[in-house]
Amino acid sequence: MWSKQGEMVWRRFRRVPESALPRDRRSWVLDAGSLTKRLVKASHGDFSVRVTFQGWGYPSRDEMKVLKIPVRQKALIREVELLCFGDVWVTARSVIPYSTLSGAEKQLQFMGNRPLGAFLFKARTMHRKPLEISMPISKHLKGIYGRRSVFLLHNKPLLVSELFMPRVFETIVNNKTS
Repeated sequence: MWSKQGEMVWRRFRRVPESALPRDRRSWVLDAGSLTKRLVKASHGDFSVRVTFQGWGYPSRDEMKVLKIPVRQKALIREVELLCFGDVWVTARSVIPYSTLSGAEKQLQFMGNRPLGAFLFKARTMHRKPLEISMPISKHLKGIYGRRSVFLLHNKPLLVSELFMPRVFETIVNNKTS
């Protein structure tokens, strides 16, 4: 999924137009709270994290620009699937610059299958910058909406991007789960 980054366009809006994000998707995509907490609640605790990749790599040019890191500087990249009821509801990609992995944040490289959101939303020094939204621009990404934002921990940045699979919205409509 994350190999298709070039097919996603990230934009920041003051007010998100309905053409960019349908009304029935907004409660999930625009929620500023902990996604982990919300998924745990929606799945009645049947929630897990599956790490699909973690290692040092080069962020995309767009990610480097957002994080304000030099070209060709490696970062810790972590890609996960967030599962509810055994199904992938969200895929997430975190890009953590080397300079962020000091002090209390050093433990971010040892998260394993623990959700990053639980760590971020417990951190007293956490500050979240405004959300950017991604709209599907190719047929094979149809129905997938994304969001990303830079989190600051002790003023050190990391980028978290999340793609909401159609399953999230189908389940919400069918079960009225929030």
